Amino acid sequence: VPGISQRMLTVTLRNLERDGLVSRTVYPTIPPKVEYRLSDRGRSLRCAIVPIAEWVTDNREGIEESQRRFDSDFNCAPQAADNK
Repeated sequence: VPGISQRMLTVTLRNLERDGLVSRTVYPTIPPKVEYRLSDRGRSLRCAIVPIAEWVTDNREGIEESQRRFDSDFNCAPQAADNK
């Protein structure tokens, strides 16, 4: 996954596994191979996530304009954490 460290990816996937959202399969190969798949519980989130993703897509330009206006009004530069 571009833009994420191997450690952060591993920690995130392990947390998703712990929550029962993904299943992990380890293959006895050299080098080791691990696959993650959405579990039934993980797939069930699709019904909740798709409308949120659509809302973000529909509102992205307006949100970005609001951010620019806010930053301009307060004469401040956006923080790195705000540029997601």
